[in-house]
Amino acid sequence: MKILLDEMYAGLKEYFEILGWKTLTVQDVNLKGAKDKEIVEYAKNNDLLLITQDQKPAELAELTGVKYVLISNALIAKIADAKIREKYPDLKPKSNL
Repeated sequence: MKILLDEMYAGLKEYFEILGWKTLTVQDVNLKGAKDKEIVEYAKNNDLLLITQDQKPAELAELTGVKYVLISNALIAKIADAKIREKYPDLKPKSNL
């Protein structure tokens, strides 16, 4: 399966390729600035897995049966938190509550 990176992740193309994924960006397929619906339709018509950080294209993909991964800010924060705790196990977060 090939991956389609939404605009905000275009800079990750080389990383995914090194990891073995055949990767396109919305810029590669002339969809820069396109409506979310157009991007999701392109992914569907070309059997691509869409990677996005935006909720709307993820929801449209869900509704239309397009494979997708939503990389939310919450997910990024959880990954960063895990890496901080792994690298610096003695550090303890301060509660903001």
